[in-house]
Order: sequence, then structure tokens, then C-alpha cells
Amino acid sequence: MPGKWRCAVGATGSMKHFRVVFEPDGREISIHQGATLVDAAGQAGIVLNTSCGGRGTCGKCAVLLGPSGRRVLACQYTIQSDLAVTVPAEARFYAHKILQHGLDGTTGLQRTIVDKYRAIAGPTPICGITVDIGTTTVVAGLVDLADGRSVATRAMLNPQTRFGDDVVTRISYAESEAGLARLRAVIVDGINELIEGVCRDAGIDADAIYEASIVGNTTMNHIFLGFPVRQLGQAPYHAHSVDAHDLSPSSLGLRMNAAGNVHTCENVAGFIGSDTTAAALAVDMDSASQRTLLVDIGTNGELVLGTSGQLYAASCAAGPALEGARIRCGGRAAEGAIEAVVIDNDDIALDVIGDIQPHSICGSGLIDAVAVLSQLGVVDATGRFADVAEVRSRCSAPVASRLIELEGQPAFRLSDEGRAGQVAVVLTQKDIREFQLAKGAIQAGTRLLLAKMGIDGEDLERVLLAGAFGNYIRPASAVRVGLLPNVPLERIHFVGNAAASGARMLLLSDESRTTAAALARSIQYVEIAHESRFSEVFSEAMLLSP
Repeated sequence: MPGKWRCAVGATGSMKHFRVVFEPDGREISIHQGATLVDAAGQAGIVLNTSCGGRGTCGKCAVLLGPSGRRVLACQYTIQSDLAVTVPAEARFYAHKILQHGLDGTTGLQRTIVDKYRAIAGPTPICGITVDIGTTTVVAGLVDLADGRSVATRAMLNPQTRFGDDVVTRISYAESEAGLARLRAVIVDGINELIEGVCRDAGIDADAIYEASIVGNTTMNHIFLGFPVRQLGQAPYHAHSVDAHDLSPSSLGLRMNAAGNVHTCENVAGFIGSDTTAAALAVDMDSASQRTLLVDIGTNGELVLGTSGQLYAASCAAGPALEGARIRCGGRAAEGAIEAVVIDNDDIALDVIGDIQPHSICGSGLIDAVAVLSQLGVVDATGRFADVAEVRSRCSAPVASRLIELEGQPAFRLSDEGRAGQVAVVLTQKDIREFQLAKGAIQAGTRLLLAKMGIDGEDLERVLLAGAFGNYIRPASAVRVGLLPNVPLERIHFVGNAAASGARMLLLSDESRTTAAALARSIQYVEIAHESRFSEVFSEAMLLSP
């Protein structure tokens, strides 16, 4: 189970870590003393309903402490000991959506999708599969179509990454028919591997899967469907198709029931794909009354801004740094990865997945680390490391001792070397620059969309943070380095992997598919690189400041 490990070598603080077990999920994590249960749930991958922004006024994040069954608000309860916590369905962010789309028998699920297959399946299980094809990561979820229950989930590194770690490189590779065919073949093989895995986990045969809902950015969508992508790499970056498609599994090479259907929902534009449509669907952007910014952080950062009457979207070429790539010690959010960095009295403390010696740092840890280095004065607003004398004059001895020289360049040592020659986890000057490029792209996109609406960041009433690791990010860190707008922290809400949640709604409900189609048509795409102020805004956005 996921856990954390505290960096004790050289640390003089006394921050404790406690274990928290979440039921009925069966997920166990370890987190530093004083964190809230909302923080802990986020690290366990559980998205709670905090509609009041964590102020304790809505009461919707109430959980039960074991063994007494005491009811507490997760946003207000701070962790001071080991805990067992039960999370009821009503405390989860997406629980109401499952009810809304079919479990009450009034819409979607029980009257449409599953009914198509009852005669074919007979008494056997009727399942569906959701797939979110990210540029870096592919996530698949097995769902019981009869009750909407999530049965199993698996994820993998997108096997296309060996041909390039960003969409531009893959577009270039796929300009030839042979290149496109090869990229398509490896992603289909990858999805089939995930299907095989979730079926094995659930103890069912792949023939029990009748419906698939597959989302991804426009490039991933086109490659999967075998559509040409060359035009996506050339102005004006038009999509070959923005329509939804329903195709037979055999025509796509997917190993599921041959009598089933594969649904891909609408893309918005050349660089805003069906994953953004699905994410916007999941968070009800079609009916938003408050000025809302949806930020889906990944290799391609997607933004949706506005209200139900006026929606803008943009794509930001953030690159893979926030997913651990192009960072010297970067890695995925797997065992041994640093996922949080906090100041602990006169030193730092780490939360590490797996309760072991760290060997890498993932995206959420990177954001924390840069924020901490900025707060301590180890790096300045331009991202430059201060010299050793400056650090010694303004920082404690334990912190100053972490500033080292590596290959002729300054670096900051987050952890020490482990046993058997395991190298220390460090953050280099180049790593800081890669982070600045990623966060600068997202901030520039946000500022240019805000300008389109004629509002400032402070006018935002909600900031919804999505993405595969969105709920692991600490809002204070993201705001400090300028990744998110400088709004009161209670306006920032985690919505987890909203694209995958939207894909699940599309899997269950014909009504959701109708809503998604209208939503995609209503979103106005903004090509931020063509905006006259882009270079100026991007340069300013590189600074490590709110």
C-alpha cells in the first residue's frame, strides 16, 4: 500500500508521520503530522466533496473515524495519530454524478446502454471499459454497466513514449503512413494489455466487456482511430475530425466482445481533445454559474474557463516535466517517489510513496520542492540558485548543507544516498528551468484566457484542479510558484482525474453523450501561441511568483 518515508538524515526537526487507512477502498498511506484528512485522502487518490473550499461550512466531506464511528469533517480534522477512516459515498466528489446518470432509474444507465446488451449477455455480467489515453500515461477502468460500479483500474506508461515524449514529436513521426500505423499498433496493444489486466483483476473474461468509452487529446484520439495527424503539426492546426465516433471493437483491434461498441466523444479543436470534453462534462461546466477555471495538468495542460454561457479553452505545451520526465531524478508516482516536500523546523521533510528510501521525485513532489526552495531563498524568482554564501546567510545549517555542486552546476540534495550505492535524489538548475517552462506555459495560457473574458485572476470564483495527479498537489505550493492563479486557497478544488470520470459518465449514459456533444460545440478554442501578447506573457510567467 502507498506510504511515506521521512528524510531523517541531516534533519533536526521532529515532524512525525502517521498511517491512515481508508475504507472501503482498502488504501493505506502515511502522512506528516498536522495534515488534514482531505490532504490524506488526496494522497490516497480519493477525491472528497469540498464544495465550500475546505472552510468547514458545507459539511459534505464528513467521514467516520474507526472504531467509534465518530463523524468528523475531513477538511477540518488534523491528523495526530494513526487512523482508520470510512469514507461514505456522499462524501465523494463524483458520487452524485453516478446517481444522476442512471442508478436512480430515471436517466441513462438502466434505460439505455446496458439494455442494449441484456439479450446478448443473458445472465452473465455486462461490463464496460473506460480508457483515458494521455500523452504520458494511459488509464483504464473496468465498470459494471448494470450498477455503474468501478470494478478494477490499471495504468501504464503510454507505449508511444519511445517514439517521443510529447505530441509534436509523435505528430512528426506519424506523418508517414507507416509511422502512423506503428503508433496506432502500439497504443492498441497497450489498451489490450490493460483490458487483460483489469479482467484478470476482476476474474472475468474479456467477452464480458461490451462497451468502451475512450478519451484523449486530439493527437491521441486521431492516432487511435487511424486518422491523419500531419495537419495537427501545421498552422492552423485543424483536427481531421471533431465528431464522436462509434465503431466495432474488431475494426479497431480491441479484444473485447465482438458484438460491442467503442465510443469516442467529440474533440473541441486541434489541441483540445475528447479528454477535455469529458473533464468539462464531469465538472458540469455546461451549467456553471460561477466564473470557473478548469486546469487539467499533464504533458499538454488543458484549460477551460468561463460559465455556462461563455466558455473558452486553450492547450498549453507544458511538456512532461510535471509528470517526472526531463527531470534528472524525475519519475512516475510509484513506490520510492517523493510526492511531497515540506519545511520541518530548520530543515525539510519528505513524504515518499511506499515508506522506503526515495529514489525519484514525481510531479507533486517537484511542485512542492520548487515552492520550498523559493520560500527558503535557495532559488530566486528567476529560478536561479543562490550562491552558497547567500544560502548560508539566510538559511539554517541543515538546509545550507543540502546545496551542492553537481557536474559543475548548483543542485539541492533532497535525500541522501541509500544502501548499495543508491544515489541521492537531487534537484538541479536544469530541473528548475524545465519546471519553469512547464508552469510558465500553463500560467501564460491562463492569463491569456482571462484576458479574453475581460477578467483578472482574482475574479475567479472556482479553480478546479484536474489531472491524474491533480489531487496530490498542495494548493499553497502551486499558487506560490505561479502554477495556479493567486486566489484564496478555499477557491481551489481538487476534482481528480476528471477526464476518466467523464469517460465513465459517457460509458453509462446516452444522456451524457448528448450533453458532451453540445458542450464541445459551445467551447470557443483560443490558440494562445497566436495571441499578440503571448511572448511577453510567457516570459513573465516563467518567474517563480504568484
